[in-house]
Amino acid sequence: MANRHRALAAIAALLGWFALVLQLSLTIQLTLARSGSVASALWLWIGYFTITTNLLVAMALSAWAIGPLGPINRFFGRPDVQSMVAMSIVIVSLVYNLLLRGLWQPQGWQWLADVTLHDVMPLLFVVHWWLAVPKASLHWWQIGFWQIYPAAYFVYVLIRGAANGWYPYPFIDVATLGYPRVLVNALAVMLAFVVVAALLMALGRWQARRSS
Repeated sequence: MANRHRALAAIAALLGWFALVLQLSLTIQLTLARSGSVASALWLWIGYFTITTNLLVAMALSAWAIGPLGPINRFFGRPDVQSMVAMSIVIVSLVYNLLLRGLWQPQGWQWLADVTLHDVMPLLFVVHWWLAVPKASLHWWQIGFWQIYPAAYFVYVLIRGAANGWYPYPFIDVATLGYPRVLVNALAVMLAFVVVAALLMALGRWQARRSS
């Protein structure tokens, strides 16, 4: 891979880790102010798809910047995994900007974390994916495997919510909407994942054909 691509990945990875740590720090401060604990703040932080996906983004960028040293870096450096992460972070940005941005008005450091995680990191990762990731090994059947991560997250939040009544996003709030409506909403979001995955696959295969 070109050194300039590694440099871009390294800079983006550092920004991603910074935003994640900043959001965790803000979550801890808010939780402690409400008489909660650091452990409960961490549990709250890891409940959001934005956070879990940006963790994947930071790990994928770090793996690309460092190179294939060890099984974890080799896994996150695979073109299919990088493409799955691209699909997921694009959905983070789309869902947030279309459905959630108007629900609150973050200020100060929270605004910086919010914009970085939902707008800047998706853009940087897509640019990285387009410029650096080879696409010749991508195949249409891989799109099905890319859906394992969002499906697993959905099951995860349903189990969490059933245990403590907390749901991270209003469109999957079973306590308010009920399971039938939440399942319909989840299917709609899953369709968006498939559409974005198909678009990335088509672009990637077109790029690979041009390169060859």
